[in-house]
Amino acid sequence: MLKNFGFVEHRQKGSHLILKHSDGQRAVIPIHQGRDIPTGTLRSILNDADISVDELTKYL
Repeated sequence: MLKNFGFVEHRQKGSHLILKHSDGQRAVIPIHQGRDIPTGTLRSILNDADISVDELTKYL
């Protein structure tokens, strides 16, 4: 989803994917197969990426 906001894959370390934006922002996404991202973790990711919940829901 963050790719729709201009983020690109920067690197991956273990089970964490690091995305970067051209303006310097970064977001760390935990990747755990078969598990959903917890609500609090998702809100933290959106906060790090400076994206509101309303902006995200436009893409769902």
